[in-house]
Amino acid sequence: MKEKVSVPFMLLGILFNVCLIAANLLETKVIQVGSLTVTAGLLVFPISYIINDCIAEVWGFKKARLIIWSGFAMNFFVVALGLIAVAIAPFWAGEEHFNFVFGMAPRIVAASLMAFLVGSFLNAYVMSKMKVASQGRNFSARAIWSTVVGETADSLIFFPVAFGGVIAWKELLIMMGIQIVLKSMYEVMILPVTIRVVKAIKKIDGSDVYYTDISYNVLKVKDI
Repeated sequence: MKEKVSVPFMLLGILFNVCLIAANLLETKVIQVGSLTVTAGLLVFPISYIINDCIAEVWGFKKARLIIWSGFAMNFFVVALGLIAVAIAPFWAGEEHFNFVFGMAPRIVAASLMAFLVGSFLNAYVMSKMKVASQGRNFSARAIWSTVVGETADSLIFFPVAFGGVIAWKELLIMMGIQIVLKSMYEVMILPVTIRVVKAIKKIDGSDVYYTDISYNVLKVKDI
């Protein structure tokens, strides 16, 4: 008998990948949020952590691990295609603007992908461990703290790798602090929606998984 495909899991996985790709592309646009100047990627990137929370909560760390690696692969694929397109000889008027969006420096790409992997896996790990420790209770606390840990790791990796030696360390620390606070606040503000989505998915899918004896080795992708 073939295993049934979970439609909610598939849709969240697709949305997760789209959010990651969109966040990378939107990073080239600077926007104003009150008195703060941030990149437009801040609008969509935290959504990937919320989806990560939902997947780890409903289907467990194994499924979250699969989705994180799929997100990494798709992000790498889009970045690679963009760089190839930039490298091909130009012949049209919009070349400069296209290159501005897709011609990301290798250092920025490496920083982004590395920070995403570490932050996402820490987010899923904390979510999973806290669920086991609390025996499935206190979802709100798990969602917030897992995001704080994941976003902190993401920022602590991305900014030094991407801009170390280019931007003064004092300014980098301020930028990291602002990103961590804003992204964590994003999670808190949208938490009521996250709670409703998780409850709805559990009801529709009939799944509420957490394990006490699994491997948290991030390379065991086939173990699903």
